[in-house]
Amino acid sequence: MLARLASLVPTFLGVTLVAFGLIRLVPGDPIEVMMGERHLDAAAHAELEHRMGLDRPLPIQYLGYLGQLSHGDLGQSLVTREPVVDELKVLFPATLELATAALFIAVLLGLGLGVVAAMRRGSWLDQGVMAVATIGFSMPVFWWGLILIMFFSARLGWTPVSGRIGVEFDVPLRSGFMLIDAWRSGLPGALASAFSHLVLPAIVLGTSTVAVVARMARSSMLEVLREDYMRTARAKGLGPFRIMVVHGLRNALTPVLTVIGMQAGSLLAGAVLTETIFSWPGVGKWLIDGIGRRDYPVVQAGILTSACTFIVVNLLVDLLYGFVNPRMRSRS
Repeated sequence: MLARLASLVPTFLGVTLVAFGLIRLVPGDPIEVMMGERHLDAAAHAELEHRMGLDRPLPIQYLGYLGQLSHGDLGQSLVTREPVVDELKVLFPATLELATAALFIAVLLGLGLGVVAAMRRGSWLDQGVMAVATIGFSMPVFWWGLILIMFFSARLGWTPVSGRIGVEFDVPLRSGFMLIDAWRSGLPGALASAFSHLVLPAIVLGTSTVAVVARMARSSMLEVLREDYMRTARAKGLGPFRIMVVHGLRNALTPVLTVIGMQAGSLLAGAVLTETIFSWPGVGKWLIDGIGRRDYPVVQAGILTSACTFIVVNLLVDLLYGFVNPRMRSRS
């Protein structure tokens, strides 16, 4: 475990280098984007560039960036002039809420479909589940999102198209999670509105994860079903539910947990398209807007947050191995 923690240091430095360098490869002048329609002469442009430190050599800028990070300072947005940390505190809970809902759907459906497919191996149900899983994994997020919007929002009118809650509800964001704050507000219809805004983006974001979890759960369960202890459990006369859940699913969870952990990190780090399609005010949409405006501190913070979230989630999954599979404790 100490070796894993030590490996996080070069990984983090690599992430900071990527976050710092990628946005500077994008063509365009951040000062011109920041000033908008206002025109600056060469002297005023040079003065503003010097004041913001953009005229310094890139290695010096990068070292200054690392110095800021060492003090927990992510910089100041070039556009809004607000501290990036303050903006991130508001936006990250929205992404976390969306990713959590998507992961809940993915684990619930993925595990259920995978176990059922393994128990009915070779049947039409097994083939149907695997076919749907393949289609779900291959489906482009933006296309799938637009299809669901056209059907459920435009045609049926069941779900809203954008936002986190209806404009008629003035719900103060105390926890940052709209479902919790809408429930605490006590306003009639607020919780239902927040849920209706969340369900469609969560389905879109979690579709590919459902497919991955279902395929891995099926494969892992098929291996477990061939083990001797499963035949022993049947010989003892244990019920099918106890055999599958207590003896089968628990032993099959280790590889599935690995996939769930990787997908959880991916959901938090990769909700960019989903948030953009549904105008969900999270880190992904914030990152896309920052790229369009050449807002260096925002893009750096967005990439860094996404990458670090992925790393932390996978580290937590490693720690959970010992609880799911005791044989892994001695190797940790």
